Amino acid sequence: MGGAKATMTKTIHVGVDATTWWNDRGFGRFTRELLMALLERQDSGFRYTLVVDRDANGELPKGADVLSVATSKNLDESAVGDTSRSPLYLFKLGAALRRQKFDLFFYPAVYSYFPMLARMPCVVCYHDTTAERFPKLLFPTKLNHRLWQAKTMLARAQTTRAMTVSHASARDLEQILGFRREKIDVVTEAADPVFAVTDDADHASRVRAEHGIAPERRLLVYVGGMNPHKNLLGLLKAMPDVVKKAPDVHLAIVGSTSGKGFWDDVPGLMRFVEEHPPLSDHVTFTGYMSDEDLVALFQTTSALVFPSLWEGFGLPAVEAMACGVPVLASRRGSLPEVVGDAGLFFDPESPWAMFTTITKFLENAEMQEDLQKKALARAETFTWARAAELAEVCFRKCYEDGR
Repeated sequence: MGGAKATMTKTIHVGVDATTWWNDRGFGRFTRELLMALLERQDSGFRYTLVVDRDANGELPKGADVLSVATSKNLDESAVGDTSRSPLYLFKLGAALRRQKFDLFFYPAVYSYFPMLARMPCVVCYHDTTAERFPKLLFPTKLNHRLWQAKTMLARAQTTRAMTVSHASARDLEQILGFRREKIDVVTEAADPVFAVTDDADHASRVRAEHGIAPERRLLVYVGGMNPHKNLLGLLKAMPDVVKKAPDVHLAIVGSTSGKGFWDDVPGLMRFVEEHPPLSDHVTFTGYMSDEDLVALFQTTSALVFPSLWEGFGLPAVEAMACGVPVLASRRGSLPEVVGDAGLFFDPESPWAMFTTITKFLENAEMQEDLQKKALARAETFTWARAAELAEVCFRKCYEDGR
């Protein structure tokens, strides 16, 4: 009887908003890595259909069905800077779900949420509440803020279970967005396997040379977006004192400077560097960098500096730690939870606190060696396999809650 019952266990059909698959920000990587980890779990009782807003042309992973919805502009083309997706775009995606027989639907990021025009259980991943904490730093206009609020309100109304990526964010979902704690599930994130310690000195030297970073410079690296809440201006304000005390230090700011995607102020950051002469020879904006080149750069990096005013997870910290790079981070949001004992922390609103933390680290070789070891150990605690297990638990709860 038990064996017969097991063979009759229902396979749960999960529809997935995969419109963020092509996005180069953190939630895009989350979507890709989590979905690939889920699809690697054989006979787990789930099957997946990926809903996209373009012709995928074989770019999506095998093991899932694909539903392509024709739209005049895809997510990356329409949700740029101060623009947003059209009502017709949202209607087409929502209407497409109405014709499907999914057991539940999963949005890997509320950023790409579109209203479902059907009744079905729904998991929405809310990575953080940065937009609610710092709306003036995230939205270029009041209209953009109002549209975000409307979208989030609709998402909350259709959320059966809320997913998030850290316990810090779970507390925010409860306290700021009003979710009951028992309806919130925490998964995790992890570094892609490409992030690891390597011995390819030639590649590391080549990447430094391509970006004008002298081989004798001690290197600090920032990785991420250029949006105001990332607090790069605060870090740049601390750098003149750092350079004065440690003239052999160089800061590489790694991330797209195209201005596409979220609202940012790259020209303002570059202007600050130009207007403070000590920085022009000690700060480099690398632009977008491939994972392989970033891994090479990390091999000669002293520390990752992460000055954000708030993070929901902070994936670049785990990627750096996987390469044996300690993290000097803001003590806000999820970063203390993620970095643990593999770094040092500072008040992100105090350039002086950043200066003292950075120089304390640079002046202590024994501390650097200790934190390098702890960084590698800390990174090993984060895996996408574990994230997939936790996501499936969330999906099962959602399915049961929606019955």
